[in-house]
Amino acid sequence: MGKKPLTEQQELLVLSHLRSQGRMPLTDLSRKTGVPVSTLFDMLNNKEQYKLITKHTLLFDFQKLNYAARATIMISVEKDERDAVAAYLIKHPNINNLCRITNSYDFIIECIFKNVEELEHFSEHLENKFHIKAKETHYIITDLKREGFLSNPKAVEENE
Repeated sequence: MGKKPLTEQQELLVLSHLRSQGRMPLTDLSRKTGVPVSTLFDMLNNKEQYKLITKHTLLFDFQKLNYAARATIMISVEKDERDAVAAYLIKHPNINNLCRITNSYDFIIECIFKNVEELEHFSEHLENKFHIKAKETHYIITDLKREGFLSNPKAVEENE
């Protein structure tokens, strides 16, 4: 007799608990979700089936690390330069996040520098290296919410 598959709601609840406290013992997670420990164990061992990407990482307070300048830059480039721009930005050590986007811009870049002068130098260098058709820079003042999606198990339970 096979195990009963998790419902989408159960799966989201488990993922939410894991996201909010990734090192929670499986027995505690089972108690909080009503999902058997053996099912949770299988879920964590079959990451592809359950759409899990485990990546042990830290979230930084960049200000405390003396990186005071953070910005989101949206750029539009010539179509034939997109791959070269992407390759350059992927390798750049000050790029925290890089996304390909639609509509008026091609990329959204989250970059982090020690100060505004370094950030402006990067921005100018980017414009000199590639043909930038349009650029919009937004300096990040403070994070109001970060990595919040599916991080509140109570909210998942309330959406049942």
